[in-house]
Amino acid sequence: MKTLKTLKAQLLADPDTRDGLTQADVAERMGTTHKIVARLEGGKAAPSLRSLQRYAQAVGARAVVRIERSRAA
Repeated sequence: MKTLKTLKAQLLADPDTRDGLTQADVAERMGTTHKIVARLEGGKAAPSLRSLQRYAQAVGARAVVRIERSRAA
């Protein structure tokens, strides 16, 4: 499973992505502020599922949540 940090690093390695949306652009598409997007991308707090869905939609992606049985169970 990819973390937001891993996904962000992977996307920023692509020049087309890196030259794309700014946090201000994403914030405008989400209907929120740059500060909220920066906090979300910082990964220090657990965002709500709704925030993740709105962020994914703003950047042209989709959020997928999956629950799996643990191997120990």
